[in-house]
Amino acid sequence: MMENLRDAERRLQAAQLAGDVEALDRLLDDRLIFTFGANVATKADDLELHRTRTQVLTKVAEEELTVLADGHTGVTWFLGTVEGTVSGAPFAARMRYTRTWLYDETHGWRIIAVHAGTTD
Repeated sequence: MMENLRDAERRLQAAQLAGDVEALDRLLDDRLIFTFGANVATKADDLELHRTRTQVLTKVAEEELTVLADGHTGVTWFLGTVEGTVSGAPFAARMRYTRTWLYDETHGWRIIAVHAGTTD
């Protein structure tokens, strides 16, 4: 039975807050491309930020979450506040994330693409 995409998104948020690299590894497709402004990152880049604690999230506060699943493809649109530190420097931003997910029987829902931007 296919897991609910909304539940997968909430597991992602929990893993980000916990800095749970193993859970993030399961949720991110190996081909992941993450774009934020002009920056592009891969799954390995993202996991390394969490593994080394270069990026630590202390708050992920969801304001809105829109979910669309069609067969084995899904998209989530997250709007909320994200806080934490990057290289020890604190940050807080109201963010919008668009995440594209793929589903397969072996891995469940996994993120293949993310685009993020600030709303300020």
